[in-house]
Amino acid sequence: MYLNHHPLHTAVLFALAAGASLPAFAQSEDAPITLDRMEVTGSRIRQASLETAQPVFAIGRAEIEKKGYVNVADILQDVPAAGSPSMSRASALTSSRDFGGMYVSLRNLGPERSLVLVDGRRMGVSAGGYSDLASIPSSIVERVEVLTDGASALYGSDAIAGVVNVITRKNFDGAEASAYVGQYSQGDGQKKAYSATFGKTFDRGWLTLGAEVTKEDPVLGGAREFTAYPNGPLHPQDGLSGVTEWGWATVGGKTISVGPGGNPANIGDYQPRDPATYANTKRSMTLLTGLERKAVFANGGFDITDNLRLVADALYNERESSKQLAGYPYQVTAANVSSGARAALSKNSVFNLWGQDVLFAHRTEELPRGTENNLTTKHASLGLEGVLETGSRYWDWNVSYMYNRNEGERIGTGSFYQPHVDLAVGASFIDAGGVARCGTVGNVIAGCTPWNPLAPMGSNSTGSLSNKAVRDYLFTRFTDQIQSTTKVASANISGSLFSLPAGELMAAMGVEHREEAASYIPDLMVQNGTIAGTTGQPTRGDYALDEVYLELQVPLLADLPLVRELSLDVAGRYSDYDNFGATTNGKFGLKWKPLDALLVRATYGTGFRAPTVDDLYGGSVSTRDRLTDPCDSAFGAASRTAAVAARCNAAGLASDFRQKTADGDNAATAGAQAVTDFSSGSNPDLKPETAKTWTAGVVYSPEFVRGLDLSLDWWKIRIDNVIVGESATDILNQCYVQGIASACDRFTRYTSGTNKGQVSGMNRTLNNAGYQETAGYDIGIRYRLPELAIGQFAVRWNTTYVDYLQRKNDNVDTTPVEEFTGWGGNFRVRSNLNLDWQYGNLGIGWTTRYYSSMKEKCSYDLDGGPECNLPGFQSAYTDVQPSRKTGANTFHDLQVRYAMPWNGTVSLGVNNVFQHEGPTMYSQPNSSFTYYGGFDIGRFMYMKYQQRF
Repeated sequence: MYLNHHPLHTAVLFALAAGASLPAFAQSEDAPITLDRMEVTGSRIRQASLETAQPVFAIGRAEIEKKGYVNVADILQDVPAAGSPSMSRASALTSSRDFGGMYVSLRNLGPERSLVLVDGRRMGVSAGGYSDLASIPSSIVERVEVLTDGASALYGSDAIAGVVNVITRKNFDGAEASAYVGQYSQGDGQKKAYSATFGKTFDRGWLTLGAEVTKEDPVLGGAREFTAYPNGPLHPQDGLSGVTEWGWATVGGKTISVGPGGNPANIGDYQPRDPATYANTKRSMTLLTGLERKAVFANGGFDITDNLRLVADALYNERESSKQLAGYPYQVTAANVSSGARAALSKNSVFNLWGQDVLFAHRTEELPRGTENNLTTKHASLGLEGVLETGSRYWDWNVSYMYNRNEGERIGTGSFYQPHVDLAVGASFIDAGGVARCGTVGNVIAGCTPWNPLAPMGSNSTGSLSNKAVRDYLFTRFTDQIQSTTKVASANISGSLFSLPAGELMAAMGVEHREEAASYIPDLMVQNGTIAGTTGQPTRGDYALDEVYLELQVPLLADLPLVRELSLDVAGRYSDYDNFGATTNGKFGLKWKPLDALLVRATYGTGFRAPTVDDLYGGSVSTRDRLTDPCDSAFGAASRTAAVAARCNAAGLASDFRQKTADGDNAATAGAQAVTDFSSGSNPDLKPETAKTWTAGVVYSPEFVRGLDLSLDWWKIRIDNVIVGESATDILNQCYVQGIASACDRFTRYTSGTNKGQVSGMNRTLNNAGYQETAGYDIGIRYRLPELAIGQFAVRWNTTYVDYLQRKNDNVDTTPVEEFTGWGGNFRVRSNLNLDWQYGNLGIGWTTRYYSSMKEKCSYDLDGGPECNLPGFQSAYTDVQPSRKTGANTFHDLQVRYAMPWNGTVSLGVNNVFQHEGPTMYSQPNSSFTYYGGFDIGRFMYMKYQQRF
């Protein structure tokens, strides 16, 4: 098959293969020279033509080197179809075991629905189905192709929202080294990256070796004004925690404390707790997680014969991430004393001045909590590939085996060991030597050190946490073990079946066997519940599957008026899982070229996502959720809707019922943290999610404007039987707002005590229910101007417009559909504009990143006011819901580069040149702060030097 150099084909070739070294097999001297066949993401057929019916966005090596990219996750910032970051580095409160990695969520449908490939083969996944893109260093990348269309018919499970295919560097001759250093203008968040790559091609093959080391320093919330307060800088006194580092006791129904600097041994220093001394938990919480990575990689190929090649690759990556939280808010209530979960400060404690058992609380800012997530990835593949010649036809084939192993540990620090705490606040005395002892005279508890939880931070008094012996006795660290393994054996073949009047009927077919196994073994202390506030049970499971697929590329018409080409792509895949059974998925694609410069394309396909090991076999976990109780008389639906208020009253809640926070105070805003932990768990009976995807678009490269390429694609994705774990607020709303009686059985409330009426427990087991659906448009403009006397100019502008993103979490007809587009981090419009100018050795790049406005439910001024600027907001998806809308946000990046005479390149860059700050978002989208987790947190300046040898 020969390459036709019409404008559209040249544009696609430039977009997909710029800077790429295409694989080549040796040819005999008398063989005609043709362009080697290559596989483009979205088709298994190796071919010279790079035009397909599927929409593919690509970033080549040349563009990667023009940016300050350190890993593949950075590269994907240039893809507007990539949604808001899952588990962003600002989500310090997330308890997910995958925290610390970087993941892509195409179409905002979740990273578990975006398939990641490396050189066309699956990348390994965690127990939750996540692929850490940051484990792939940018120095190994030749190009990244993003298929923004479902592809389960070709690649199997998970390819619902799209596919990211990382193509690694091959046939690289020479060596290069690079150094990258940057930091924020505030002087923090330093990032360093060093890499070296060596490549050598031989007569019969190639070898590429490389290594990369990166380190990114953490940034604390208190380092930025816009994240230094729980409810934002406009409300600095709201959301502060009543559980403070000064400690307090409840005596005679009053909460008293010595406050900062008081003497806990002097009963006269105890005064009613002062709200002015409440704790700000955000200042010492990690806003930007610290990361360290070390990676080595290699790939190579050897031509055994002219038509047979041995190929192999390997990647070893170590990732260390760390995050910090405020000190643990240890609180003893009447409920957990009576249940035996925690002990009160004993009346026989030497620190108890009241002669009765005392309830107390203390936030352990003396030793803030920390979590280290460390992960080692070992990835390798080995394969044979070749060409079969049958007459005048060629068939490309390959067989391969891929092994991926993730081994990690999650280390928790700054955690109370509950049995020691109970002993330390029990009976104690001062011995003859003036030393505090646990127990009683003549009955000392060996090894125990008494604790005075009422001693304020900074106090040097006996029993305070300033005493190292006290900290060593009370605090412990725990280590959870994490493992996941992916094994894939596959065989594929593609080529021409026979000739039709319009061209060759091409086919690809293959078989694949895959095994997934994962485990999570919490520390025994976590399993036994002896770590204060932390519980979890083991996860262990595996499954295997066999698959077979067939793809046909059928030319229908060619070389006719208004039909330069008309072809049909048909693909089908049969997948047989050993745990839930079989599924079959298909895809149809139509490609029509009325003119050489115009391509019209459309696809329809079905897809699926199999339940992950976590979904099926995950142990139950407990988390402290944020929720808005609909029965709350200030922020809940009962404050606005009489029917909801009536249901709450019928459940025994007063008309003035107020939701409380974990500190025991009335909630100051919507979305407050619950007073207790809720449990959630897996479901071994889950079935796969099923999906349907549609796309239609045009690509136009006008001959009268050389170098200009325009594209417009419409897309729609619907996912049914979604695997959901509803939020606490969702379940409460089902009961009280939607009137679903069965939902009312999924939670309980306290019936007495200080927390009477508050939600005391909830069951949130995963299930298949409801659907998600989204649709929108992708617009692309690429213009490479002719070279002028003043240099070479290039423009690339990509925009994604989301028409809607809907979700329904159950199968109850009366449950309303929720709309997410424009709410929080689900932007209606994301747009990236890249301008580049090259003049001799000097190059300048400018990038503009645009995010449309965001909406959220009002947390303040429910009756109207400057922040609640949509007090009467109502849509087809909701009743009247007081809401607020923020403006759009735009960030600008600049890079200047210069090529030195000795084959070195110096690049200086500034991201967020104008130091733009996003708005305060009380709903904390993709973050643990009142700030969207995907926005820049300051002006970032960097320098990069690259030397080629």
